[in-house]
Amino acid sequence: MYTFQELAHVLAGAAVQMPQPLWPVDTLLTDSRSLSYSPRALFFALPGTHHDGHAFVEELYAKGVRCFVIQAEAALRPEAYPEANFCQVPRVVEALQQLAAFHRRGFDYPVVGITGSNGKTIVKEWLTQLLSPEYRIVSSPKSYNSQIGVPLAVWHMAADHQLGIFEAGISQPREMERLAQVLHPTLGIFTNIGSAHDEGFASRQEKIAEKWKLFADCPVVICARQHEAVYAYLMAHRSPDQHIVAWHPDDFSFPFPFADEASLENARHCAAMLRWLRYDDEAIAQRLQHLLHVPMRLEFKEGINRCSLIDDSYNNDLVGLRIALEFMRQQKNAVNLSRTVILSDILQTHSPEEESYGAVVDLLHQAKIARFIGIGTALLHHQQLFASIPQTHFFATTEQFLDAYKNSDFQDAIILVKGARAFRFERIVQRLQLQAHGTRLEINLDALVHNLNMYRHQLRPGVKMMVMVKALAYGSGSAEIASLLQYHGVDYLGVAYADEGVALREQGIRLPIMVMNPSASTFEKMALFQLEPEVYSFGQLKELSAYAQATQQPFRIHLKIDTGMRRLGFEPTEVPALLQQLAQVPQLTVASVFSHLAGADESQHDTFTQNQMSYFADVVSLMEKALPKRPLFHLLNSAGIARFPEAQWDMVRLGIGLYGTAPSTEASLILQPIGVLKTTVSQVKTIQPGETVGYGRRGKADQKKRIATLAIGYADGYSRAFSNGVGWVLIRGQKAPVIGNVCMDMTMVDVTSIGEVQEGEEAIVFGEGLAVETLAHQIHTIPYELLTRVSERVKRVFYSA
Repeated sequence: MYTFQELAHVLAGAAVQMPQPLWPVDTLLTDSRSLSYSPRALFFALPGTHHDGHAFVEELYAKGVRCFVIQAEAALRPEAYPEANFCQVPRVVEALQQLAAFHRRGFDYPVVGITGSNGKTIVKEWLTQLLSPEYRIVSSPKSYNSQIGVPLAVWHMAADHQLGIFEAGISQPREMERLAQVLHPTLGIFTNIGSAHDEGFASRQEKIAEKWKLFADCPVVICARQHEAVYAYLMAHRSPDQHIVAWHPDDFSFPFPFADEASLENARHCAAMLRWLRYDDEAIAQRLQHLLHVPMRLEFKEGINRCSLIDDSYNNDLVGLRIALEFMRQQKNAVNLSRTVILSDILQTHSPEEESYGAVVDLLHQAKIARFIGIGTALLHHQQLFASIPQTHFFATTEQFLDAYKNSDFQDAIILVKGARAFRFERIVQRLQLQAHGTRLEINLDALVHNLNMYRHQLRPGVKMMVMVKALAYGSGSAEIASLLQYHGVDYLGVAYADEGVALREQGIRLPIMVMNPSASTFEKMALFQLEPEVYSFGQLKELSAYAQATQQPFRIHLKIDTGMRRLGFEPTEVPALLQQLAQVPQLTVASVFSHLAGADESQHDTFTQNQMSYFADVVSLMEKALPKRPLFHLLNSAGIARFPEAQWDMVRLGIGLYGTAPSTEASLILQPIGVLKTTVSQVKTIQPGETVGYGRRGKADQKKRIATLAIGYADGYSRAFSNGVGWVLIRGQKAPVIGNVCMDMTMVDVTSIGEVQEGEEAIVFGEGLAVETLAHQIHTIPYELLTRVSERVKRVFYSA
């Protein structure tokens, strides 16, 4: 533990206020929403256009935080917080990295640094698993590999650890130099080079050179010889005292418990590291056999008896527990559910047990946990520490819990299942999870937040954002997506129908919600749930006015102007008459006025788009003078945000872009697809030449073939247009074309060239190598249609890395 005075000295910043210089600091905060509000926390007020950490100093001070690092030019008055310590620095992010680098220099045990385009997190987790019998290991929680994540991970290094394993990722030049100073690895793994973040670099060679900077002073670096560009660069740029360990698949004669190439490569990196650490091949082979596919994420799943599950069943430490509890808190759709935590013993901790489990209790209180189930002899021994939790249960082993468990024990709860791998908590998840058929849509919440921030960075300060969550959030899951958007502070949500808005309100969504297609029959419901109708015609306005006056019910309304879409909306020439009618109905307040661009995604329509913008500007000029209170004006959709920043007005409307599909080929935004649709192989058959497959006998074998039947059909949203070789799925990373007609609940694919595909194997329908844009092109449609077509019966699994 350090004192604030020590840390301020390290940062060489201006200690603008230090009433208690010896105040202890043991926790670093960068997010005001963190569960850690301890006075021993040091908050780094990271600046940003839309989320400036300086704006949260007052809130954190009220919650007990007393130490802050702020930016020199911040408009903040430290004297308003008389008990707080402030250190002012030129750049807060660099101060965070500088402090972590100082902390790192206090330890001389080995540190493994891992970089590359893919596999970093898997290699880190597998190395941790393989080496944990001999070493007390500190490692990156989840995928903390960014400019902020790496220093936060390194901060957890402690004197009684014996090995550090950290990953480092970059997205643009000059980032790795700073991470290298933080990590200062003594052993390195360069996993591979691929297309990830290509857009941030001039060439693939430049990206290799940037990643190599992590290992500039590293004595030993492991790489795969078959990645020729990486191997050649490392050999050409190593210093005379650096050792490059370049493995080839033929170097390993012992078996690996994986068949897919990605897992094999990750496991070989681990095996090469163990060899360098002088483990013999027999010991390595034995340990590798116990490696399992590791879920590198928190998964949100539907549970039994109206429960929701957060599955984090592969490891356990205090940092990971804090992350998981914060993920639980984000799930506002579970607002009416009581909170339960099932936790195993913490096996890797540098603190005395009583102190560690005391910290667990503090986190449980901050997360408002109503029920705690502890599994393990250490938790059983320290159960008295948990007496303040409303309900507690303790078991020595997972088996004892499973023997005592009954289905009826869990109802209407959100349950976090978090355990070290030795406790095999996946068995608990299996028991608590609602069983459904094998097709599922996996939603990457981190990718969604990335896309949100990409668009936010395009906006001028003060411009608000409405996000469209209609049609089940473009197929992704309305309540879960809306919860995350609310957590990240968007200004408005948009839905198509009142029932969609009601469902969000019932799931705890408090944001303003615009309803785009209201009807007279839903006015009462909209008033009850504080939904805001779009008004686009005089007939509709007349109905709403009559209801509002008869009931004296106020409404905030959104006026739609038709500037060229020719779909819904008032004509610009009708605006004077519209204003006259509105003046007679004081119950109606105009919250916003908007229009919709018809061709913003294609440059061939730019003249038309400019005309729309001009028409809208005329309407704005007229309305802002005539209305008693200036409403919000908004015009831009996803494509418009990227291509026409001059027309942002007061708010923009983000739709398909949030979900990872670029609405314009010219858009410069770096978006990440958020969804992967997966299914499973139900059965595999061998058919002979001349035999046919499926309804109408449309699929015919011209030779002996192996056919896999998948648990997905057009009732799940997989279009019948993909029949007869038009579409394909990915199995083991290889194309398996559709054979015969797509059925209601099943689809048959040709796996002849893939090998011995087995029942229960996974197939990718879209995502992870098969872009939804590619599929849409195959059947001459657009990505919107394929995303929104995914049936509600398909299970959604939400996860965060």
